[in-house]
Amino acid sequence: MKTITFYSTVLFLFLVSQVAFGQEDYQKKIEALKVEKQRIIEQEKDALKFEVKDINQRLEDGDISENEARILKEEVAKQRALNIENRVAIIENRIALLERNKGEVLTLSEIDTIYGDRMRIGLLIDGKPAITFNSNRWKKEIKYDRRTYSDFVMAIGLNNAIIEGQSLSDSPYKIGGSRFFEMGWQWRTRVFKNSNWLRFNYGFSFQFNGLKPDGNRIFVQEEGQTVLQEFEYDLDKSKFRMDNLVFPVHFEVGPSRLRKTERTMRYSIRDQFRVGFGGYGGFSLGTRQKLKYNRDGENVKDKLKRDYNSSDLIYGVSGYMGFDGVLLYLKYDLNPIFKDAEVKQNNISLGLRFDI
Repeated sequence: MKTITFYSTVLFLFLVSQVAFGQEDYQKKIEALKVEKQRIIEQEKDALKFEVKDINQRLEDGDISENEARILKEEVAKQRALNIENRVAIIENRIALLERNKGEVLTLSEIDTIYGDRMRIGLLIDGKPAITFNSNRWKKEIKYDRRTYSDFVMAIGLNNAIIEGQSLSDSPYKIGGSRFFEMGWQWRTRVFKNSNWLRFNYGFSFQFNGLKPDGNRIFVQEEGQTVLQEFEYDLDKSKFRMDNLVFPVHFEVGPSRLRKTERTMRYSIRDQFRVGFGGYGGFSLGTRQKLKYNRDGENVKDKLKRDYNSSDLIYGVSGYMGFDGVLLYLKYDLNPIFKDAEVKQNNISLGLRFDI
């Protein structure tokens, strides 16, 4: 307790002394400014005496007449009087500012700058830098020609599989129930310096491709093969999902509008038709199967995360077309869904893509 009391007393005395020293310091400044006010008056009067002396010398030398000398003396006297009035007013305002704010005033310092629309303001207390405010601290310098843009990409739609020797209409997967979802980020760079008809798009995306088997069937692994098999209980839901991380690359073509100002040059594809074609490559993040069924009166939900002999490397072709940020989107995996399968299956997706 004694230690706390001792340090509290020391801290209190320190703060009091700081306040006292600060008050004494700004009082000294006020006294100095009052002295400076008297020196300004004396300086301007001395300058007036020198100018009058010079006019009298020019009169004695015959360079000017008595009337001209009188006019010149009146002009310099008026000028010096105004100088005294203005300079003394500045000093008196500074004194009033210090007295009103107890010495703590905001002033512009040498660190204060104004560049275009950016301004930094420094806070000085007793003439010493304390805090610097920068209204546009995180604002980047605007580039005249911006060639690369970025977008958040989201796609959703129907998913299914192209099976070797079988038409899509005979697919064992539900057409409406099998869906995909994709989200990611892309960068769009103009290929040519003075034209925007061709763009190079690149980025990354997370793909979630779902398949819903038709009938009362689930995926099982048998002797190194992944096949559909009848389930022993009545299924309420059977869904197979493949999660991938891929890196799409597309070339995009389409018109654009050029907008130029004194500070910027921009190509805009807003409300413009565009077509993209390319592909993607990546790897599988995992496969899983979700089952819902009733077993002897009990509702059961199974989430089975297995390898299911699915492909580890993912690669395919894709394309899109549409206006502005709403596009018809198609992608097709060149890799088979299941490795070493007797019947080859390739995932295919069709839906809408949104560049946001």
